[in-house]
Amino acid sequence: MREYLDTLDEAAFGAASEVQPKFTSHSDPASQWTAARKGPAFFSYSDNYLIDTDHGVIVDVEATRSIRQAEVGSTKTMLDRVKTRFDLHPERLIADTAYGTGPMLGWLVDRKIAPHIPVFDKSGRSDGTWSRADFEWDAENDQYVCPEGQTLKQFRRNYSDPNRGPTSGGRAKYRALKLTCQACPSKQKCCPNADARSITREEHEDARQVARDIAKTKQYDISMKLRKKVEMLFAHLKRILGLGRLRLRGPCGANDEFLLAATAQNLRKLAKILPAPQQTRKA
Repeated sequence: MREYLDTLDEAAFGAASEVQPKFTSHSDPASQWTAARKGPAFFSYSDNYLIDTDHGVIVDVEATRSIRQAEVGSTKTMLDRVKTRFDLHPERLIADTAYGTGPMLGWLVDRKIAPHIPVFDKSGRSDGTWSRADFEWDAENDQYVCPEGQTLKQFRRNYSDPNRGPTSGGRAKYRALKLTCQACPSKQKCCPNADARSITREEHEDARQVARDIAKTKQYDISMKLRKKVEMLFAHLKRILGLGRLRLRGPCGANDEFLLAATAQNLRKLAKILPAPQQTRKA
């Protein structure tokens, strides 16, 4: 019972999100009410794999609630665990857009892991006006430069108040001069409904830019093809092994079932990589 209650407070389960779920299972409160299959909702857990894409071998397994925060956090747990147990440090991490948030990309870049991940970015505009990607970042002068060559700065004079700076969420706002924007010939393409243009810069924007630069390389295209090995293992888990429903309840039970299933998958893979030695027959 103590082990069960302690698990509920872990970041992969109860502490993954402060948002209260819509429904809670009375028999297994750690499970998550989800409609991820675009159909009737149900209670479930998420199975997270850390895979060696060169050979398709599962290196680590982590069971979490079926929400994005918990699944992304499990990646940090598995990377730290394989570093401690096996002294494995990957050169790159391949994942989908759900893992392309600023804090996750910053965590990877700080540990010298190349993020081959699409950036989770909602700064694009659908009304045809210029988005943040159309502005050039000048890191040396801490400013943005618009397509017309004008600068957007966070501060235009020195302040003695140390509280002036990024907001509590780590965001910094860069603004252009009102007089400059009013006289700009491209104002209708930039800020038709505002007096002056402003851009918000996230705390981990440098790491997000690293991921954007990697996405332009040929190695990134190869990584996106290697992602098929990851998705194939989950399809194999459901279709071949038939693990569409858990037999054990609770976080520990879910983790045990996922671990046993990954072991079976690795044994099948190793049987193909290391075939049995051929024995000669006597004539």
